[in-house]
Amino acid sequence: MECFRQTVTASQAIPLPLLFLIFGSTFIGICVLSFLILFIVAPIPRPPTRAEKSFSCIEPDGCVSVGQQLPCWQDTYVATKSAAQKKGDFSSNGLGIEAAEVFMSLVVPAYNEEDRLGIMLTEAVEYLEQEYGASQPRTSENGSVKARMNGHNGTPNGHAIHRSTNLNQGWEILIVSDGSTDKTIETALNFAKDLGTKSSALIRVVSLQENRGKGGAVTHGLRHVRGRYAVFADADGASRFTDLGKLVKACEQVKDIEGRGVAVGSRAHLVGSDEVIKRSFLRNFLMHSFHLFLRLLTPPATAAIRDTQCGFKLFSRPSLPYIIPYMHSEGWIFDVEMLMLAESAGIPVAEVPVGWKEVKGSKLNVLWDSLGMAWSLAILRAAWTFGVYRRS
Repeated sequence: MECFRQTVTASQAIPLPLLFLIFGSTFIGICVLSFLILFIVAPIPRPPTRAEKSFSCIEPDGCVSVGQQLPCWQDTYVATKSAAQKKGDFSSNGLGIEAAEVFMSLVVPAYNEEDRLGIMLTEAVEYLEQEYGASQPRTSENGSVKARMNGHNGTPNGHAIHRSTNLNQGWEILIVSDGSTDKTIETALNFAKDLGTKSSALIRVVSLQENRGKGGAVTHGLRHVRGRYAVFADADGASRFTDLGKLVKACEQVKDIEGRGVAVGSRAHLVGSDEVIKRSFLRNFLMHSFHLFLRLLTPPATAAIRDTQCGFKLFSRPSLPYIIPYMHSEGWIFDVEMLMLAESAGIPVAEVPVGWKEVKGSKLNVLWDSLGMAWSLAILRAAWTFGVYRRS
């Protein structure tokens, strides 16, 4: 107590302007130090290597083709944007994105998934071929064949930049092996070979040299999609793939005038189901705690989404340039960054209930990964808020 009195007495002897200067300098120093720490801990993804921008596939004659160059809409977009900025145009208006070549692109992140990948691919290929195969018209419940014609120029929503609006068939699958050490790549190629049709060449296998995390694998795959729509789905097949049509339909309904839209699969309607009730108390407690933490830290539209972590999300092609080039998170929390980027760009997002089932073999450590996700979310939010991450 005596020490405290002495401190107060000494501070009273300090001139008031000097006292303000000391407190101000201390506050500024703390802010600068905090920014430097945030700058150090905020993850910066490494650029992909040349080998990671190539793919392997099965040719129609059954031979394995390796080392083919992946098309990359992001490289073209970034180069066009940089050229425009050199001319003094920083608006990004009218840049658009390369025209789609197929209707649907599926990205499957896979890390040591040799045991589960084949089951998921069987369901996916059967549905994709049925709904979007070259000889199959799309049914009304799985997305209208006719695009909405809100403009006067004959293009969906009156926007002419996206040139692939009449493309209603065709599909591709990009399997991104995220540094797998098992036979994930062989499993994928053998599956494609067993198809025994021209569909074999529609399955492309990309190999990342080092494990980046699920978010890194998904982002990498989405840089190279050729579809009018791009969806990613987990390799475990937990989400009911036949609900893809619901995502397409919802995305078409919410798209803005530029054709931008996102549809996210949601398991929120299953909260009271047996699958969730039978989970351990710890897992349910951590799930609800994370959702509360997420609502506190994310902007309003993202916070309003009841299930941000379902591994089944669809993007219209024009929305990709506003999201994918600015991704930083490569871990489990990457979904939230995608939704935050969509919100900041004014892209409409629809949440769609989908079927889902518990699948054995999950690589998620409930306790440690939940804590890691909370930490990553805090860093992510702070980095975007204080300018460590920027769109420029």
